[in-house]
Amino acid sequence: MSVTTTSLTRAAGLSAAVAGLIFCTVQINHPAMEVASVTTTEWVVRNGLKFVMAVLALAGITGMYLRQVRQIGILGLIGYLVFSAGYIVMLGIEFTATVVFPTLADTAPGYVNDVLTKAAGGTPAGDIGLMQTALSAEGVGYLAGGLLFGIALFRARILARWAAALLAIGTLATLALAVLPESFNRPLAIPTGVALIGLGISLWRNQRHPQTANADRTTAALDRTAVR
Repeated sequence: MSVTTTSLTRAAGLSAAVAGLIFCTVQINHPAMEVASVTTTEWVVRNGLKFVMAVLALAGITGMYLRQVRQIGILGLIGYLVFSAGYIVMLGIEFTATVVFPTLADTAPGYVNDVLTKAAGGTPAGDIGLMQTALSAEGVGYLAGGLLFGIALFRARILARWAAALLAIGTLATLALAVLPESFNRPLAIPTGVALIGLGISLWRNQRHPQTANADRTTAALDRTAVR
């Protein structure tokens, strides 16, 4: 089996769709963000899935960017880089949550609890060191990157525009968590997961129908010419 640009792009689309599905699934009946949850098997499984989700999402959005690198412009590049940085930081955080925190829960429960408090949007009682910076960087990358990348995808008119709009709106909606109760954390994550599923399927289908893809590129070119 030869590796082609088309097969890689379709694989990226599948990766994004699976990442979105995992992102939605892990929100269901999520355990409380407290030390008692960290030592359970469920915690390890859920956070391990989040790690896999971040890897797949990173591959997915890379495929989306490369598929429309000419149409997506500088806004798309900035959005892609910021969004990718957020997922890269997420990889480290989820690895730590999966592998390190279950051990620290017994020896440093106060530290673990403070990190979980920060992750849930609260204010930790103690100093959590660089985890404070990492969690803030993850939040900025997710919010700003998702918003900019979603807008750029919407403007490019290559992939499903409803999913691109939902990505922008879904990530921006997380700002509301600053004033909403913690119970809203999980429901507000669902739109982003659905957006990744929609964009991933759109990217996969786009590569299955080259004639449609060519038509999309022609339409986008005509739109840019009309604007000029």
